[in-house]
Amino acid sequence: MRTNKLCCLIMIIGSLWLSTQVAAQEKKDSDLAQELTNPIADLVTLPIQINFDDDIGVNDQGNKTTTNIQPVIPIEINKDWNLITRTIFPIISQDSVYPGAGSQSGLGDITEQLFFSPKQPTAGGVIWGAGAVLIFPTASDSMLGTEKWSLGPAFVAITMRGPWTLGALGNHAWSVAGDSDRADISNTFLQPFAAYTWPNAWTASIQSETNYNWKTENWSIPLNVAASKLVFLGKLPVSLQAGVGYWLKSPDTGPEGIRYRLQANIVLPKTLFSKKAD
Repeated sequence: MRTNKLCCLIMIIGSLWLSTQVAAQEKKDSDLAQELTNPIADLVTLPIQINFDDDIGVNDQGNKTTTNIQPVIPIEINKDWNLITRTIFPIISQDSVYPGAGSQSGLGDITEQLFFSPKQPTAGGVIWGAGAVLIFPTASDSMLGTEKWSLGPAFVAITMRGPWTLGALGNHAWSVAGDSDRADISNTFLQPFAAYTWPNAWTASIQSETNYNWKTENWSIPLNVAASKLVFLGKLPVSLQAGVGYWLKSPDTGPEGIRYRLQANIVLPKTLFSKKAD
């Protein structure tokens, strides 16, 4: 009888310990999942994002698939500040976007975003960064890029309130050099976003990637919603995301209707990339 009671007690203690460990791991996973909603988190990440857009061009017959490879690398400047580098390498495949031009595929214009960001949030809990955006005319085909060098200011500000992450990222780019036969650039980009992360490391988000072209006075406004889940490939954390969007407004030759998005955000060891300033 005593042996049975002892066995039951051991099983109860073991179950309680296991449930505590599971809860602690879930809390750790959800914290990381929420941190991945912060575009200037102190994490080395490799997001790979695929966007599908349709109804493009004069006759709405065009379509485009854009795969953005977007490494984010924080560099420690000193004990108070980080420099966050966000690079976007767009690989584009498009068809019938321009009348009679057929299809094109290859590398688009590379965008580099640099944010100087304090390590600690403000007294009000705001995490912010300010810096610059640079756009390089790296397109492998003239129809995949602007053939202009562009630069301008950039900013980001977010706050985390419990499971919520709220914020906005923006920049403005002017063309400063490049092919004189191509249109000059003066574009404002604004990305407001909101995300909610559950204890099981699922996240739901809504955001827009609004662009205003001051030269043509045209708006491009997609509204995107997505769901993501933090999983582990071995010991490597990866956030897998699927989303859908709708173009609320776009130029006459821009994409229309529904758009689709798939994304994998891979968290890499900081020791591979981060470099502490001397």
